[in-house]
Amino acid sequence: MTGPAVDMGIAAFGYAFGEETEVAAVAHEYVDNPSRVLHWGYRSFHRAPHDVQATDLAAGAARQALEQADLTPDDIDLLVLAGPDIPEYLAWDGAAALARELKITRTQTLVLHEGCGAGVHGLHYVASTLALQPETRTALFVAVNRTSEFHRNRMNLVNTVLSDAAVAVVIRRGHPANRWLGTEQFTDPEHCDILRVDFGGAASPLPPSGWSSRKAPGGHDRIREQFADRPEKLHRFIEDRYALLAEVIDAACARAGIGREDLAHLIYLNDSAASIAAIAEPLGIPLERTNAELAPDHGHMGAADQLLSLGLQLERGEVRSGDVVVLCGISAGRWGATIFQI
Repeated sequence: MTGPAVDMGIAAFGYAFGEETEVAAVAHEYVDNPSRVLHWGYRSFHRAPHDVQATDLAAGAARQALEQADLTPDDIDLLVLAGPDIPEYLAWDGAAALARELKITRTQTLVLHEGCGAGVHGLHYVASTLALQPETRTALFVAVNRTSEFHRNRMNLVNTVLSDAAVAVVIRRGHPANRWLGTEQFTDPEHCDILRVDFGGAASPLPPSGWSSRKAPGGHDRIREQFADRPEKLHRFIEDRYALLAEVIDAACARAGIGREDLAHLIYLNDSAASIAAIAEPLGIPLERTNAELAPDHGHMGAADQLLSLGLQLERGEVRSGDVVVLCGISAGRWGATIFQI
């Protein structure tokens, strides 16, 4: 195994969750056919109160991570915020708002809006900064999801239950554990519109009269509409997501100087066990060494899924010193993988 381009590792984790909510108890609030949602296998998810937004969750996770690392806000050289789906405001910098909440002043910030894959490929930007700036020693990386129920239906966007949570990690130059080995990502832009919100931006500021997320077509309706006259292309689109994940994982392994056979664990989005197995098994990784067991109790926490699952598995002793773990994910048209050695 060759050394990584930057010597950095995760020194501490912090978490924040919305209120734990049973899927079976509330599915009827979101869909007319709750049995379809229950079939996915989720038991519970996290739903934030109306007055708790992404910045609040991100700040809660960040404070916990800083406390675990015995650091103060003044110790942070770089702050990265990843994955807010619908930001609290337009023309607004969520990373700057988080820095203000944490009382971090005059430091570098970056906000990533690439959706639920940003918690994986965003680590590349931390490594890039440390590579170019020898004086940068400590980064705070926060991935958060806070579903806007006005814009999104938690149970009708994709085959997951959208969940509100945040994870924060303190990344330190030279930290000997949880070492970053490499990140790889690429974008296939053809289908970048599939999960977009069609109003609220400059092109269409207001929703149609009478519109609501409860009644609006779901994500799968949009996919079927896009491929209505091209069923063969829909089949290829579905199959390609796994093939492209394998491709980006292999590329990350090559960048880290390892092979598939070195991977001990895989952490994907908090998807169904079948979907996670479809990615892990071709790599020779059994389902028990993935996040399949954690996913049903947390739901899909957007960009927070992978790092949060890694932290919880470390706490539970399921991932041990020396193990090589690949975090992988998909945003709309973007595939990414990051590799750590525990």
